[in-house]
Amino acid sequence: MSDAGVVRHRRVITASVMLAIFVQTLDSTICIVALPFMQGSLSASAEEVSWVLTSSVIASAIMTAPAAWMAQRFGRKQVFMVCLGGFLCMSVFSGLSRSLGQLILCRLVQGMFGAALAPLCQATMLDIYPFAQRAQAMAIFAVGILMGPFMGPVIGGYLTDAYHWRLVFFVTLGPGLLALLGVAVFLPKVPARTALRFNWYGFATLGLAVGMFQLVLDRGQKQDWFTSTEIIAEATLSGLCFYLFVVHMFTSDKPFLSPALFKDRNFAAGIVMVSCLSSVMLATASLLVPYLQQLGHYPVLESGIAMAPRGLGTMAAMFVASRLAMRFDERAIMAAGLLTMGWTMLVIATWTPDVTQFQMMAVLLAQGFAMGLVLNPMTVMAFSTLAAHLRPEGASVQSLARNIGSAVGISVTTFTLSRSTQVTHADIAAGITPFRRGLPGADVAAHLLDPATRHGAAMLDQMVTYQAKIISYNNDFRLMALTVVPPLILLLFLRRPGRAA
Repeated sequence: MSDAGVVRHRRVITASVMLAIFVQTLDSTICIVALPFMQGSLSASAEEVSWVLTSSVIASAIMTAPAAWMAQRFGRKQVFMVCLGGFLCMSVFSGLSRSLGQLILCRLVQGMFGAALAPLCQATMLDIYPFAQRAQAMAIFAVGILMGPFMGPVIGGYLTDAYHWRLVFFVTLGPGLLALLGVAVFLPKVPARTALRFNWYGFATLGLAVGMFQLVLDRGQKQDWFTSTEIIAEATLSGLCFYLFVVHMFTSDKPFLSPALFKDRNFAAGIVMVSCLSSVMLATASLLVPYLQQLGHYPVLESGIAMAPRGLGTMAAMFVASRLAMRFDERAIMAAGLLTMGWTMLVIATWTPDVTQFQMMAVLLAQGFAMGLVLNPMTVMAFSTLAAHLRPEGASVQSLARNIGSAVGISVTTFTLSRSTQVTHADIAAGITPFRRGLPGADVAAHLLDPATRHGAAMLDQMVTYQAKIISYNNDFRLMALTVVPPLILLLFLRRPGRAA
């Protein structure tokens, strides 16, 4: 297809690739609200069923890096179609799974197919839009990236509440097939470079480093961290593989990832920033949904709807930020967004399950708006100083950073929540004895809560666990508020495109 053909079909191509990335990102959160139902249906523990989420994220993180090579070696259009088709097939198989093992395996393979969709979509958007419209193009791309995770809990909550949790894996078929048709008909073919050879050494070392690091985070709490030989071995292997990958990247004639990417100050800073922000985006949803269901006793549908304002705020901020960037320094816009995001985390850290729905939605709307103010200018500035031939590889690295950040965010908040609940439970329970009533002065209540009786001990344990979970959730959100600090510092190192060296 000629350049004129690309311009003529630009809107259709944009709609097709955005629909594809929406389907892929929707899948990352649509099953969050359904996890408790999966747990009961598949007879799994809370830790085991969490692998339904993390297995897909880990596979995506490992397989994102070779996306640029695959697009160059086999052609972007061909790779796009194979990955999208495989992703949709594995989504169907996930919905048909009869055991937790089958479901996790299907999600793992689905993550492998879906890993290339985001970088291919971003590279396509950068290619089909001229420089003057790149901010608008990245705003559209960011909406596609973020709309899925924010709409996932709402759609998943409705399907789980009204029908069955298995339907959350089938809902992507309709838009996914439309995207596949649009890509097949309108996306131009890019000549394949059949002479390219795959760097297996670089891929293996990077994949092992990421995979072992994720296993450390996911299994550390259960294995009691570095008292376990398994955790020590996984951490050692991860560190060693990462070291070998870095040495190989800077010494090899044909490295797996070009060192020139990380020599660009804006791009390198953007990688760290997107990792920090991604760790907050998905982890916030994975914490708030069970918080509302288990502690606030929200129905599954209402817990999903409660998350909707974040998405609305983000989509509005994306286009506001692209307009503001014409008049103000992008760094100032990002600073305002980061400070607002940190403030919303601290506000959420003061919540109890009695928080009103209006207060909750107002804070989540502000949080979503803050994310939009950060992500659009950050993406534009990260690629503004990057050479054109490095953009496909840069898109893959940025997607890799996004996936790693999401996986780390989920893992860290999960194990800190579990550990904090145990510690807080012990601290509260230490002050409850038969000689110190939980409710002094209330004879009936004091009798019912007598820790010397079996019934009283059970009721007290339930109350203490409830309060310990509230405190632990609050501690997690205080921890997430700290993630805005590194991006704020990195703003000092970003350079505006016109002043870049």
